[in-house]
Amino acid sequence: MSGRKLNWTDLIIIIFISAVAISCLVPFLYMIALSLSSNNAITSQKVSLWPVGFTIETYKTILSDVEMIYTLGYTIVLTAIYTIFCMFLTVCAAYPLTKKRLKGRNFLLTVLVITMYFSGGLIPSYLLVKNLDMMNTVWSLILPGAMSVFNVIILKTFFGSLPESLEESASIDGCNDLGILVRIVLPLSLPSIATLSLFYAVDRWNGFQDALFYITNKNLYPMQLKLYQIITANQQLDTQQGEGSVGAYIVPESLKAASVMFTTVPILVVYPKLQKYFVEGVLTGAIKG
Repeated sequence: MSGRKLNWTDLIIIIFISAVAISCLVPFLYMIALSLSSNNAITSQKVSLWPVGFTIETYKTILSDVEMIYTLGYTIVLTAIYTIFCMFLTVCAAYPLTKKRLKGRNFLLTVLVITMYFSGGLIPSYLLVKNLDMMNTVWSLILPGAMSVFNVIILKTFFGSLPESLEESASIDGCNDLGILVRIVLPLSLPSIATLSLFYAVDRWNGFQDALFYITNKNLYPMQLKLYQIITANQQLDTQQGEGSVGAYIVPESLKAASVMFTTVPILVVYPKLQKYFVEGVLTGAIKG
């Protein structure tokens, strides 16, 4: 197999995958170069894929805020709690829907699917959060998006693909539904659980709009909202500089690029570990199945 020669089909696939990889990598390299380039190089549009006038002043500006480290730690904890809570609800919703003996199963599934296409809208959602006294609380960032119907359907489909004989054997041995879920279904579903957990974590980590609407307490600002305020403040300095105000400032494009890198790096650090976990979960599921 290792000595097989490449044919035109293989060559086309390699070229296509390489082009897709480069198209994903180039914008990332550009953002890195932009965040490490000097103001003059950025304003004169000399930056491409390599920093021009190398400087780390933009990152110093972000990290100079003493609240930034607190916000980073708070957002990590918030993301972890949100992911665990969401996966708990997703599993609790998906597993019963795989059981034909569940009364009203089709009705419940229909109601869930309808919510994927229709929602109350922004104003009713805001009023609901306000009437539930969740304004300026961490629950306003967790409960409104605590369960994704799309993820429930994905997990339900995976649960349904598991051999029924495994559950029947466990039931004969005296195991109830909860025991079957914990001891058999969940261990075999590690790949799907890891994937959906990543979806929830990225969604919360990048969450911005809900915090903008529901949170005014600075101690509860997630990372994205905190960086938004930094960029907005620097844009005001940019406007003052354009009007003739004296003082050092950072080009907003550089600050935006550094902000993107600052929020992207944690996900990039976690993802390879989860990717390895995906492979281990697939092998475990294949062996046990």
